[in-house]
Amino acid sequence: MDFRDVSLTALRVFRAVAEQGTFTAAAVSLGYTQSAVSRQIAAIERAAGAELLERRRDGVRLTSAGRIVMRRASVVLDEIDATARELSGLPGQAGTVRLGWFPSAGAVLVPRALAALRRTDPGLQVIGREGSTPALVRALRAGSIDLALLASAPPFRPPDAESPPLVLRTLTERALCLAVPAAHPLARGDFVDVGDLRGQRWITGSASGEDTWMGVWPGLDERPEIAHTVRDWLARLQLVAAGCGLTTVPAVLARVAPPGVRVLPVRGGPQEQRRLLLARLPHPSADAVDRVAAALDAAALDADTPLPYRPPS
Repeated sequence: MDFRDVSLTALRVFRAVAEQGTFTAAAVSLGYTQSAVSRQIAAIERAAGAELLERRRDGVRLTSAGRIVMRRASVVLDEIDATARELSGLPGQAGTVRLGWFPSAGAVLVPRALAALRRTDPGLQVIGREGSTPALVRALRAGSIDLALLASAPPFRPPDAESPPLVLRTLTERALCLAVPAAHPLARGDFVDVGDLRGQRWITGSASGEDTWMGVWPGLDERPEIAHTVRDWLARLQLVAAGCGLTTVPAVLARVAPPGVRVLPVRGGPQEQRRLLLARLPHPSADAVDRVAAALDAAALDADTPLPYRPPS
């Protein structure tokens, strides 16, 4: 089989596997069976005459040949998608940028940036997706997004060990905060003392390890009592408002906290810093990508300004 005979389906499957990191996750995202995904990957590797994916215990990684195929496949698939949009009668765009972000960035920063772009660049189209930081890094490497907003915690290591390194810019660096029910005793002051967090009930996102929970204050010197585990940020904050427990939040979410929630700094012990990173591949970018990056930079600067506390009415 000549590589020029590779189907678009095989290219889409290959991109999905590279982006999702496993055959299983790619199958779920595409609505295929895992065996169908495996057959498509086998076919494209036969056509390439080389192994395109390195199979590892923790998933797959692109080989050098795989990176060549992915770079070209992304161009082909994007052009096909653009052609489909034109044929369907959509107006021409002054550029299309594919942006990924981690969940809390989508609550404040991304809407602000997109609203500004609609005023300054009404013809520019931003296609967005939400994902975890590891998934967004894989998507960047796979060429299926142009920019990614990533979360980073101490010791602030690079998001992956692949080469070449991603180009990273810190948009904000703020201390992690605590979301507290407005009626809770801890909400009476302007900060929470770290010593008062013992014995509290917590609302978490998901478990990333036996003793590490997203939503519990880092370094808590006891096994936390988990009241609820919720992925969605809004649902988590609504549970806080209902008095069901506490949760950690990035400082920027103070702007979208629902009534009945106070977002407070924590005093005592080391500060728990969090960075918001803008990531891209290390190659020249299109002007449209640069304009989106500038809008995100401006939105981050605005969102990083702390809000004064207004007591609930």
